[in-house]
Amino acid sequence: MFLREFLPQTLRDAWHTKFEQLHQGTMIVSEYAIRFSELSRHAPTLVPSVRERVPRFIDGLSYGLIFSMSWELDTDTPFQQVVENPMRLESIRAQEREHKKDKRSRGFGGFNGFYSSAMTYHGGGSSSRIV
Repeated sequence: MFLREFLPQTLRDAWHTKFEQLHQGTMIVSEYAIRFSELSRHAPTLVPSVRERVPRFIDGLSYGLIFSMSWELDTDTPFQQVVENPMRLESIRAQEREHKKDKRSRGFGGFNGFYSSAMTYHGGGSSSRIV
């Protein structure tokens, strides 16, 4: 009621449109969840109940997370858990990337990755191979 009384319809329509177009993109899950909650207040016809919030939230996640969240779409998972699950997955993936990065940096240890069993010497217009 407050919003209808004191905020222009054009502003409310803009928020409604932003909510319709909202996707995680480059945001981390917690940022996306906050933005989702803020904008969903201005689009009550799109998410009239908590039950409608779950699929709308999941649809806006990045593809890899949507794929991992398919179970939540088929069950009556509470919205807060639907937000926490991709946050956990995101954290696990970040740890995994960091672990792989650490392994790579330790694994190279100054070796340039190139090994040759033969050397070629050039001299006098001809080349010879030393084995």
